[in-house]
Amino acid sequence: QVQLVESGGGLVQAGGSLRLSCAASGRTMSDCAMAWFRQPPGREREFVAAISWGGKTTDYADSVKGRFTISRDNTKNTVYLQMSGLKPEDTAVYYCAAREGPRRPGAKSYPYWGQGTQVTVSS
Repeated sequence: QVQLVESGGGLVQAGGSLRLSCAASGRTMSDCAMAWFRQPPGREREFVAAISWGGKTTDYADSVKGRFTISRDNTKNTVYLQMSGLKPEDTAVYYCAAREGPRRPGAKSYPYWGQGTQVTVSS
């Protein structure tokens, strides 16, 4: 049973930074692609970023390119999302997700999900 636990969310002013972490347990994630999604208030869940199992390949939503960085440490079974230049429109619940095999941008491709962590950006 895979468990993903996010942490690092909170309230930050526009222009600020936050680092989200997602710790996995239950199995090694070194052969899994990992991703971050978010769900803004009143909207559907959307893709943010994904990283390959080895960490060498990443993808980003256009809305976060140049501001967010996804990374992973397979020795710690943890994936990170460094967020800088935060904007009020980044306010959302952020979810970590995992899937065996290559990364995908679609949420339906990921069978494993965390409970989410709230990020609120004030203007």
